[in-house]
Amino acid sequence: MHAPDMAVRLFILLQERTFADALAIRLESEPDMDIVAALNTDHAPPPNLFAGSMADVMLLDADLPGNGAFRLCEKMSQSSGAPRLILLSKSANPLRIVRAIRAGAVGWVCKNESLDRLIDVIRGVARNETWLPPGQTGQVLRLLLRETGRDEEEGAHLLSALTDREREVLSFLANGTRRRDVAKHLQMSPNTVRTHLQNLMGKLGVHSAIEAVALTRSQLGEELSTQQTVC
Repeated sequence: MHAPDMAVRLFILLQERTFADALAIRLESEPDMDIVAALNTDHAPPPNLFAGSMADVMLLDADLPGNGAFRLCEKMSQSSGAPRLILLSKSANPLRIVRAIRAGAVGWVCKNESLDRLIDVIRGVARNETWLPPGQTGQVLRLLLRETGRDEEEGAHLLSALTDREREVLSFLANGTRRRDVAKHLQMSPNTVRTHLQNLMGKLGVHSAIEAVALTRSQLGEELSTQQTVC
């Protein structure tokens, strides 16, 4: 396998120095990954620590004391050009995952999961995808929907404002299809899928694809059934 033209630039910030160093060495061996920095810390550092790092993705310890990781996510998500955040944790508590998503994280990986899983998540997040632990996805969606304070009737009304293409994109995502596969199914470029996703999130008044799916999932039954028949 040859190295790609553009590698994913990673910034690693974990509590355990040994873990951070070992992870950096292993990920650096991947031909499509480049380690910008691998640091350890017992507390949340100031967001300006990452200024100029040019990282695409950041692996952040979700278990920093005092909810430091969530506060850092919130501050970084307000900055243009900030890396996309993947939180690593010892647990997969759905409430903490929802809090992370609200704070701006786009990935959650348990520290005891396989390295192959982490690599898949990093690559997916670099493609602007959101990755959650499979076993907690359903509950996370329900919690997100509950926290929006919106009911199914409002979700149906908002869904009607989407174009047919936007509904197709959203229904594929609700069915668990990855964005690159959505592009293949709909015979469009990944950039076009990204544009449709940004447009539909704006219409639904949400900030992430996972929130869009949570809000409209129960109204997408027909689209989901059609896809399952085709696929």
